[in-house]
Amino acid sequence: MSTNEPADRETAASSGNAFAAVVDRTSLSPADRVAPTWTEPLARKASRVIGGPLGRHAQVGRQWFFTPLRVVLLLAVVTLVAAWLFKAPCQVTYETGSGPQLDWRNSKQYTAMCYTDIIPRYGVGDLAPDDAFPYKTSWVENAGTPGEQVRYMEYPVLTGLFQWINARAADGWATLAAFGWLPSGLTSVLYFNITAFWLAAAWLVTIWALVALTRRRVWDVALAAVSPLVFAHAFTNFDALATALGTAGLLAWARRRPVLAGALIGIGGATKLYPLFFLGPLLVLAWRAGKLPDAARAVMSAALAWLVVNVPVLLAYPQGWGEFFRLNSQRPADPDSLYNVLVHFTGWSGFDAGLPPGATPVVLNAVSLGLFVLACAAIGWLALAAPTRPRVAQLCFLVVAAFLLTNKVWSPQYSLWLVPLAVLALPRWRLLLTWMAVDAAVWAPRMYYYLGSANKGLPEGWFLGAVVVRDALVVLLCVLVVREVLRPERDAVRTALAVPGDHADGVDDPCGGVLDGSRDRFVVPGVARWGRRALAFTRGALASRR
Repeated sequence: MSTNEPADRETAASSGNAFAAVVDRTSLSPADRVAPTWTEPLARKASRVIGGPLGRHAQVGRQWFFTPLRVVLLLAVVTLVAAWLFKAPCQVTYETGSGPQLDWRNSKQYTAMCYTDIIPRYGVGDLAPDDAFPYKTSWVENAGTPGEQVRYMEYPVLTGLFQWINARAADGWATLAAFGWLPSGLTSVLYFNITAFWLAAAWLVTIWALVALTRRRVWDVALAAVSPLVFAHAFTNFDALATALGTAGLLAWARRRPVLAGALIGIGGATKLYPLFFLGPLLVLAWRAGKLPDAARAVMSAALAWLVVNVPVLLAYPQGWGEFFRLNSQRPADPDSLYNVLVHFTGWSGFDAGLPPGATPVVLNAVSLGLFVLACAAIGWLALAAPTRPRVAQLCFLVVAAFLLTNKVWSPQYSLWLVPLAVLALPRWRLLLTWMAVDAAVWAPRMYYYLGSANKGLPEGWFLGAVVVRDALVVLLCVLVVREVLRPERDAVRTALAVPGDHADGVDDPCGGVLDGSRDRFVVPGVARWGRRALAFTRGALASRR
């Protein structure tokens, strides 16, 4: 972004520029920020509508208002508005003799592809009644059938409390609307909109933290801001809470505050499980760098934060608190898991074939867990064997992707977990946008598969074919991340950071925190030599730059 504003504050003041005091003076040359119109063919082509790539002599950082952070946040707001409009058809009501009803007639939630878990959540027994409280209040599911089951809140503690607070806020809004003080609406729709407001705020926090983490590659965050996955799934479930806390935790680590980082990650783990996966990479990388005490403080802080949130509910309502774990243990392979893909396309009967309803698929659980543990062991080996210590974001991305690929459940909104990590780990615009567009597009065959063939929906094979394409792209991303770990000269982030003023070896990690610039203290003997030639090439290239 270039302007013709004066070059310094004094000149600006003399020319009457009232905004000179807020000019960004920390990065004023193109060398201080990576311009995507120079490095990304997709961005270069897209820039033609606004005059072409950034000029070689542009004064970067002189815009008083439209800073990169504000531009990216604005892009995120536009995407979130579009995401809300995408869900809007499922908020329409119609009048009946007993009052307004949600218009999900004829499976509209599938044909309009606007389905969200949030709206039907309000009508469940642990939220709608005035005296309901998550983990305390139960209800009976499938009453009078062989699948009858007493149910409680199925989400982790903070997500459950988040839903309950929003439900009470919706009740309060409806009460005030009855007196004519606020616009009226169906309470479940009010609940959705109140929830969507806070989820949008959480995603904006995710974007803010990403901007702070990317340093010179700040414009890469535009990929997350305009992500098709945000458009499709920002309001499908409650996962933006976890992305906000998890990404903020990485930012705290990057700013060398391991205790705060652990606390944020632990609190994030009380919303959804996946932020806790960051702790493994931090421990392994800290082991390699001789910084285990810092990582241990983060892990202990995360454990303490998680316990502070969970223990009171566990002691007060142990059965309700355990519902999340019971449900996830007893769930069979979901339609969008690789296990179901194998069953469908091979005719295999699957693990635990013939289990009665409600029985625990012990073998499937063991296989899923075992594969994830093996994947984590391989990632840990990579972290200790690579010629150069991997970046934090690279390992976090690999661990979360491994969990999604090996897990028996990949709910569509889980893909949001990968968005911030992918931007940090592999900021290649065309590749990431392709993956995100394909992953978001899986929503369409999913909805029409749920519609059922009898209602002119899609056969299961079409949906599972889309799942295979999505998974193949995620595997490709993992392969490319591993390649850049083994050959760091291919890492776009490290190439961007390898300029005078960085660490002596010219290699940096924006998310590294206490690991940033540290020398290795432990590597796997006899394996790191595999990358010595690539490392020597990298250092030679950096030396020639200087």
